[in-house]
Amino acid sequence: MTTALTLNLQPLDWLNLFLYFLSISLLAVGGAIATAPDMHRFLVERQGWLTELQFNTSIVLAQAAPGPNVLFIALLGWNLGLNAGGATPLAWAFGALGVALCMLGVLLPSCVLTWAATRWAHRNRERRSVRAFKQGMAPLVIGLILATAWVLARAQGDAARDWPLWLLSAATTLLVWRTRIHLLWLLGAGALLGALGWV
Repeated sequence: MTTALTLNLQPLDWLNLFLYFLSISLLAVGGAIATAPDMHRFLVERQGWLTELQFNTSIVLAQAAPGPNVLFIALLGWNLGLNAGGATPLAWAFGALGVALCMLGVLLPSCVLTWAATRWAHRNRERRSVRAFKQGMAPLVIGLILATAWVLARAQGDAARDWPLWLLSAATTLLVWRTRIHLLWLLGAGALLGALGWV
């Protein structure tokens, strides 16, 4: 990544990083990407451990790569570790430490909670409270994903110039919401429009 920082992280800072990802893990209801706005607040704005460019590039690279979308957290940890290692031979070791702390922190609580809750919900799937919980979580997940989209779009620049992209996003959202068109068809259409240079 470009525009690296030089950080002097103490053991307490690494512990705070791990504890932060432990706590944010339980908010990742719509997937880890839904917590990106708070990660941005903590890592870029509050702590200054990552630059705006490093944060956004980590998300873009992980979303473009095959695999789970939680990979952006590994890249955030990697960049943070490289910033802590600076131009020393230890930079890669700090990068690996950053990856390990961020990924373990974000995966451990949510995996344990998901495992326990899924077993309980499966045993009690006919209860009214379980069905109500599932229906009530949908607006929360949608709100978190929209907040992530807003943070990423805000960093890209001029909304007036990018109106075709916003229009396409709104149309796609409506199609997903109101029709049964498979999402892969919409992704393919978006790729085609991008390849043609229309958006």
